[in-house]
Amino acid sequence: MTTSPLDGFPVVIEVPVAWGDMDAYAHVNNTVYFRWFESARIAYFDRVAFRGGSDGGVGPILHSTHCRFRRPLDYPDRVRVGARVTEMGLDRFTMEYRAVSATHELIAADGSGIVVAFDYGAGQKATLPADVRAAIETLEGRRV
Repeated sequence: MTTSPLDGFPVVIEVPVAWGDMDAYAHVNNTVYFRWFESARIAYFDRVAFRGGSDGGVGPILHSTHCRFRRPLDYPDRVRVGARVTEMGLDRFTMEYRAVSATHELIAADGSGIVVAFDYGAGQKATLPADVRAAIETLEGRRV
């Protein structure tokens, strides 16, 4: 049985490496990885219906993020980016991300982020909505 570097990631998106993603050192610039993580995070939010905020309700806000670069990428390639939740608290959860080169089937970067439930109307953090918590556990296939 073959395992994939993205086993255990319930949300996976695929993005092309664009020529303009590269920098003067002829590899993908570090800031691009954070955009890829953001895209995977938003896809995850879509899957668990956690997008509020524009209506003044409770939605996600990024508290902090991190990336460990493991392999430089360049054009042309496609990158598969996985997202999962590893831990949930009363008002927040921790996400992990992984970017994998489709050409080499190797991990290019691992990352993480803390997402806080934020009441945009009140301008302060809020309790993570019960329906979002349940949707995350359903998507993950386990209690988080």
